Amino acid sequence: MGNIDGIEKFLIPQASTDEAAPGIERIDVEAVSARQTRELYAKRPAIYPRLASGTFRHLKWVVMAVTLSIYYLLPWIRWERGPNLPDQAFLLDFANQRLFFGPLEIWAQEFYFVIGLLVVSALGLFLVTSIAGRMWCGYTCPQTVWTDLMIAVERFWQGDRNARMRLDKEPWSARKVWLKAATHASWMLIGVATGGALVFYFRDAPTLAQELLDGTAPSVAYAFIGIFAGSTYLLGGIAREQVCIYMCPWPRIQGAMLDHDSLLIAYRDSRGEPRAPHKKGDSWDGRGDCIDCKACVAVCPMGIDIRDGAQLECIQCALCIDACDEIMAKVGRPTQLIAYSTIRNIEEPKAHPREGWRIVRMRTMLYAGIMTITGALMAWAISNRSTLEVTVLPDRNPLYVMLSDGGVSNGYTVKILNKLHDVRQFELKAEGLPEAKVVVTGFEDRTPVIEVVPDNLRALRVHLKVPRNVARGLASSATPIRFVIMDTTDGAETHRDTTFRSPQK
Repeated sequence: MGNIDGIEKFLIPQASTDEAAPGIERIDVEAVSARQTRELYAKRPAIYPRLASGTFRHLKWVVMAVTLSIYYLLPWIRWERGPNLPDQAFLLDFANQRLFFGPLEIWAQEFYFVIGLLVVSALGLFLVTSIAGRMWCGYTCPQTVWTDLMIAVERFWQGDRNARMRLDKEPWSARKVWLKAATHASWMLIGVATGGALVFYFRDAPTLAQELLDGTAPSVAYAFIGIFAGSTYLLGGIAREQVCIYMCPWPRIQGAMLDHDSLLIAYRDSRGEPRAPHKKGDSWDGRGDCIDCKACVAVCPMGIDIRDGAQLECIQCALCIDACDEIMAKVGRPTQLIAYSTIRNIEEPKAHPREGWRIVRMRTMLYAGIMTITGALMAWAISNRSTLEVTVLPDRNPLYVMLSDGGVSNGYTVKILNKLHDVRQFELKAEGLPEAKVVVTGFEDRTPVIEVVPDNLRALRVHLKVPRNVARGLASSATPIRFVIMDTTDGAETHRDTTFRSPQK
């Protein structure tokens, strides 16, 4: 608005009348202001990536096939765990507060293992980024994989770059409606398949699949399939590169992990400039190898020109390398005009774009070291974790009960979690109070031998009673005691400390 005020002051006479001074055309300040405001919001340019061919395009097809296969097929892999236990290899069993990852089972109270796994994964991403730049973004990021799939589907129905551009410029016709509808319908089917595959991770896949077909699945399953399907359709089919540019924080964060020896896609302007069109038979003297064909721009899914230098939008998919190498081969010039290189090699051009690329350096050793230490700590914790979890919760209301014979009783909830896949039996006793009697609800008439089925938790109501003479001799209103749970099979004991409440002295 500062510029608008200046224009108004300079071109419009300061007079009390509404008439403009002779020879001076009145400026519609409001119109100028509105026009400048509109220009603050750039309209999204349509991007029509051309199909590339070459090493990196083939690599991306392979990565897409592998990652999508893992995602869609993983819930269907079986893992025999024994009777009454799920045989799905990877299952997020939130209903029973546990996660299954092949042979590893993680309970809710062991969620720190999941946190450790996420930390190791993040460190691995930091390490890969510091060595090879945005390889994650260009090849294995879910947004990249699904966007690549959506573009392939669009290309199947509407043709390659030029055909899609012509189709969008054509007036609406039956053919155009059919091609557009088929494209969007295919995108939505991919979205439904994506959402359907995701819900299979939270419940037995074959059972849930049958329920979905029969219409008997929980309503929440249908709701989440709809949410995930809509998200996949919107992000992969419609938003595409906008997600990477505006929604994803990683392009901003990854800059902190890069240095002069990290790989990035680079145009070697020392060799390519000055650029100009080239005809067969023309001399290459006094000019660069770039013939300004813009093939690198045509294949870019982000719609950028890599020759403008490193850019936030670049996901390092390397399709521009394939496109440029193909052109260089046709005009008889060396390949690698656009190549994976480092900032150090760009500033000091060498014969090969990755000559002198240093992988082992302080930054990468730091990430690798922290990752190794964290992984080792996790492995040690998993190998030494207990197969039995015991929790003792004293009653808070009332704290104690006075018995008719003058004794005192305290109530507790004892939870025993059997993490093994075998039935186990336990005996429960209390230490720290003489003549104390342990009464377990359901075992009032006999010595409690508590059976806990495989991979399950059993909660018990326990009353600890002491006679009148013992209660009177307690030195404090909160006496420390210990519950001991013994495995009858091997005699292993697990104990939990708590207190016994009695009247105030």
